[in-house]
Amino acid sequence: MSIWTHQKYLLRVLAAILGLIALVWLSLWYFIPAPPTTLTMAVGFKGGAFDHIAERYRERLASRKIELNLRYTEGVFDSVKLLNDPNSGTDAAILFAGITNSASAPNLVSLGRINYAPYWVFYRGTRQLDRLTDLRGKRVIINPAVRGVISPLLNLHGVNATNTPIQVSPGVVASKALINGEAEVVFLPPQEMDGHEVLPLLRNPDIRLLNVAQADAMVRLFPALSRLVLPQGVADLERNIPATDVNLLASANVVVVRKGLHPELIYLLAQTLQEVHGNAGVFQKAGEFPTKTDPEFPVAEVALDFYRNGPSLLQRYLPFWTISYAKRAVAILLAAIAIVIPLLTYAPRLYGWLLNLRLEKLYHRLRIVDTQLKAALTVDQVMALQAELEDIDRAATTLPMRHSDLFFGLLMHIRYTRTELTSRLPALLE
Repeated sequence: MSIWTHQKYLLRVLAAILGLIALVWLSLWYFIPAPPTTLTMAVGFKGGAFDHIAERYRERLASRKIELNLRYTEGVFDSVKLLNDPNSGTDAAILFAGITNSASAPNLVSLGRINYAPYWVFYRGTRQLDRLTDLRGKRVIINPAVRGVISPLLNLHGVNATNTPIQVSPGVVASKALINGEAEVVFLPPQEMDGHEVLPLLRNPDIRLLNVAQADAMVRLFPALSRLVLPQGVADLERNIPATDVNLLASANVVVVRKGLHPELIYLLAQTLQEVHGNAGVFQKAGEFPTKTDPEFPVAEVALDFYRNGPSLLQRYLPFWTISYAKRAVAILLAAIAIVIPLLTYAPRLYGWLLNLRLEKLYHRLRIVDTQLKAALTVDQVMALQAELEDIDRAATTLPMRHSDLFFGLLMHIRYTRTELTSRLPALLE
């Protein structure tokens, strides 16, 4: 085989390999798309408990080159509406337990419950209150974020707008009204004890925290609720605040995302939740949150795998933005191995078969020449057969398969035929 023929063959092989790699890369670009660098989360009221939690998320995600956009709403119900609207541009939200579930929002998955957040009920007065029924007739302010949960509880205790002046106002307004004596009872949204609204009220000597004596019964009636105990003295050991253990009703907050959110973003969110909520607290043990189960939503498989097994090998050693490229490279490598190994096994056989096929075609042409030699020939016919024979000889000598028995048999037959043709010419020229 000539150098030019070798080069053409190598160029064709190289072009085929590059074309295959390009095809695989484009396919992987579609099936393993690069993750977005921005994420939008609905967090309810600006300045609320969810807003403060999301700010901690934003700081950690920013360190991984992901921008978290916070979308403020009029409450968790509006957040759910945004998630159910495919055109809202909202990817995730922090919600109270019991607000929605997979039956009413099938396009959502959970990243697990993230914390216990008590419903703080503070009141003024010297009389000890321990039942919601005791609130009848008092000036009550309910935070709009918890109205959907608290109103049914109050109704079951006979407390409603017909017998009790109930006002709906944000937590900051409610706290100030309670401190100033403009309200007698306030319901604050679920938040941690050290929240900017809760701790000042706990330390105020004129204000008491409602000890919910019927907490166990209400948890049975409302499975989305939990019963917590605020231990004596946990807010201030020196001043012994609270003076006794206090039963509280609580919600287990949850982060939900759209099912179509990129898996790498789900992984980063799960990692962030574990970093922010995984430590011990007043109401939780270390490692209790985020949870691996959710009674209202299926937990995203990516998050579940992370909670169980930790980060993958790629996630442990590579920057976030390179992971999708690494996955594509690994997929291409595996595809190449799957293609190249069979080629290495069968390509030599195929190559030999193709060469033998060419040899057989040349042999067929040679047999035609040999057959025509048996007939009476003119000088022109002999010259034509010689030209054909030389063409067959040239084609045979350019083949690389010179070790083949068929190849050597062809050469011997060509020489014999050439001798036969040469011997016929002198008699025809006389």
